Amino acid sequence: MIYRIAYQYTGNFSDAEDILQDVSMALVTQNPPLEDKTHLKYWICRVTINKCKNLYKRKKIFDWQELKEDSAVYEPQFPYIKEELFKLPTKYRTVLYLYYFEEYSIEEISKILKLSPNTVGSQLRRGRERLKKLLEGE
Repeated sequence: MIYRIAYQYTGNFSDAEDILQDVSMALVTQNPPLEDKTHLKYWICRVTINKCKNLYKRKKIFDWQELKEDSAVYEPQFPYIKEELFKLPTKYRTVLYLYYFEEYSIEEISKILKLSPNTVGSQLRRGRERLKKLLEGE
């Protein structure tokens, strides 16, 4: 899950691997919430997204790599959608990815991204509209 989120955010296998390693180290060295699996999963998602944002601030430009069938993030049932998804702005791409590929609810995404559920719902709606236009070829 960490690798998939990091890849969809960065678009680069090497950066996703680095972030996976950083999040794993944070999991070992910090005190994550261990009340239950749900809290831990939210914490891991939040740390992953923060690490991606930090990397983005450092690099500013990403070198997108093409998905390959042997990749851990390759999902053959959605290749055309994933290609178009990467063309969306990050805020829409992240919400759509967490909702459809990681199957989080709007409430769960709002906790992970520290946004209100209304904001997540709006970004989800706008992201769907933009993705639809991309898929229709407009």
